[in-house]
Order: sequence, then C-alpha cells, then structure tokens
Amino acid sequence: MNNSLWTVMGFTMRNKLRSKSFIIMTAVLAVLLIVVGNLPYLIDKLGGSGDKVTKVGYAAGQQAPIIEGLTKFYTNIPESNVELVPQASETELKSALENGDVKGYLTFVEDTAVGFPKVTYNSKSAFEGGTASSLSAALQQVKMELILNDGLNEEQKAQLFAPVSFETQKVSFTNEEGKTEEEQGVAIGLTYVMIIMLFMAVMITGQLIATEITAEKSSRVMEIIVTSVSPLKQMWGKILGTFVVAIIQIVILIGALVANLTLPHNKDILKDLGINLGDVDPMLMIYAGFFYLAGFFLYATLFAAIGSIVSRTEDLGQAIMPITMLTLVGFYIAIFGLQQPDSTLMLVCQYIPFFSPFIMFLRIGVAEPAWWEIIISIGILIASILAIGWLSAKIYRVGVLMYGKRPSVKEIIKAMKAYKV
Repeated sequence: MNNSLWTVMGFTMRNKLRSKSFIIMTAVLAVLLIVVGNLPYLIDKLGGSGDKVTKVGYAAGQQAPIIEGLTKFYTNIPESNVELVPQASETELKSALENGDVKGYLTFVEDTAVGFPKVTYNSKSAFEGGTASSLSAALQQVKMELILNDGLNEEQKAQLFAPVSFETQKVSFTNEEGKTEEEQGVAIGLTYVMIIMLFMAVMITGQLIATEITAEKSSRVMEIIVTSVSPLKQMWGKILGTFVVAIIQIVILIGALVANLTLPHNKDILKDLGINLGDVDPMLMIYAGFFYLAGFFLYATLFAAIGSIVSRTEDLGQAIMPITMLTLVGFYIAIFGLQQPDSTLMLVCQYIPFFSPFIMFLRIGVAEPAWWEIIISIGILIASILAIGWLSAKIYRVGVLMYGKRPSVKEIIKAMKAYKV
C-alpha cells in the first residue's frame, strides 16, 4: 500500500482526537492555563494588594513625632497600603483588633540606650510578613530623620534619602547589545515554560505511543495490521500521528494562555511588572521549536521500540522505566541549571543527546554559548536521532512479532540479524 503510512497516521490522529480522555485532558489543561493567564489580575484583586488597605492602630498621644513621621512616610508613597488609625487607649486597640477594625496595632517601650523606643506590632497572626516588613522599613527611616533632623537642611535630607538608581544587564560577548533585566526575565520565563512543555510532551505522548502499540500487540490486532502495513510504516505512522495531535493540543493550550495574558487588564499589570511579551527573541523561538521537535522524535522512537517488545500492558510500566528516568534526569538537571547555566555539569550534558534538548536550549535562553557549542550539540543530536530511529525501527520490526515473555537483549539482537528494515 503506497499510502499505508498516511493511513496509519490518519487512523492514529482520529482515534486520539475523538477519545474522551484527550478531550477532557485538553479542556482541563486549557482551563488551568486560562487561570494562569489571569493570575496577575487575580493576585492583584484577591491577594491583598491593589485597593485593599491595611489599617494599623496606635494609642493617640503616644510617641507623636514617630507617628507623625510614619504618617508622612506613607502619605508620600504612591498607592500606599497602610493606614494609621488612632484609638484612645491600648484597651480600645485590642478591642478594635478583635472586632476587625484594625489589622494590628503598634505599642512603644522607651529604650534610652538607643534613643528610640522599642516598637511592637501586635496582630492576630504571628506571620504578618508584608505589613511588618513595611512598618520596619518606615520606622528605620523615621529614626534616621529624627536623628538627623537638627543637622541637615531639607535639600541635604532629600539627597540622603533619594533611592540609588540601580539596574542589571546581561553582558553580551557578541556584536549584539546585552539583554536588559526585563528581556532576560522574559527569556528565562520562556525557557522554563519550554522545558516543562518538552518534558510533558515526552512523558505523555511517548507513553501514549508505547501503550497503543502494546495494546494492539496484546489483543493480537497487530497480526492483522502487519499483513497490510510494514512494521516500519506502522511505527512512523503512529509517531507522526501522535505528534500532530500533540501539536494541535499545544496550539490550543498556548493560544488559551497567550490570549488571556494579552487581555487589557493583564497587559497593564504585566507592564507594571516590567514584563513585555514583545521582548521575546525570535531566534529563541526558532531554537525552542527545533529542540522540541528533536526531543520529541528522539524519545518517541525509543518508546515505540520498547512498546513493540512488550506483550502485556501490565509489563509496560517496568519496561519504559529506563526511558522515564532519562527524561527525569534531563528535566531536573535543566531546572537546577537555571541558576548555574555555565557550570561544568551543564557544559558536559549539553552534548549528551538524551539531555541536550533540555540543556542546550536552557543555555541558549539564559547564558551565551559559543556558536560552535550549539553546532556540535545540534549535530550530535541529529545524528543520534537518525541512529536511534534506525535502531528502533529494527527493534520494532522484530518486536511486534515476538510474543510471550519480554525478550532479552540477546534474543532481540539475534532476531534483528535475521531481518532487514
């Protein structure tokens, strides 16, 4: 059959696209990504920031200079989220806290040795990190102003308390300009997402391929299929069909995420955070597509080969464990390598084909590997895909016709010598 490859590919696609598990999983993941895409907005509205103000009480008449300094400090902060509320006494402060009129209140104890009172922030919870940190920073500045109040004029005090202009920039050793902090942040975010997507693609679609092949073999359907379609066309038809389904799913999921991130309310929040989706490097997107394809086909052929030598689906989990461990090792090395992309471990692993789809893309995204490093890594990866694809095809050719217990490596090699792909 001249069109047998496309027939297997189309059959695989139809089965997966119509399956309830695929539809439900895609819908659930899309909903999760819609939530993630609106996370900046949800955090802004529900996370205690934005218009929500924390009311902090104090006893009227106590430590008037400090209270005046705190009031001035928070008045000068744009969109301040702390409001000082006076109460008649500490007893009323405790009642206001109990009734929810204030989130906490301040008490003062004189400390003559320091020249500034000890301040305690009293609240219902021992973990008031955000408000407590804000008050601590404000009190530190109030203390400095009180100490320096008599020795400096207003202009000198303004210069003293003016924030230092400080930013970070990635140094580039090519002719291009270095990446700014915002561009580097976007690149790191994209790299992180790509690594997770590749890991999910390898784990989910690879196991789907192996499971389908094993299920056909255990139900003896494989014996009928091999009379019409050669094993090699079967293998690549299933791999390509599953790949197209995976691409459709990824397009749906990425579309849901990007569509929600670009909504007006999210665009404004991302802009405030210094995140601009337009800062994504086009070359990084090209590398992302290449390493995704390379990683998928490298592992898909391995999963197909393993699935072909297993006669029962109950034994499949144990059989694919070595491949699963390889993907996990590559994934975790990449995640930990986000902090040290130029470490010796990363420099070595970028040339190992089972890890390079994760590691090389990571280094391109967050470091600056030399052009020859990229060329060598890609060359080794492509050669490995061709070699592993050829080997997997030979294993698949003999594996689909071997029943009973899982054959040993020696038996597989002996059977491979008897057949040509």
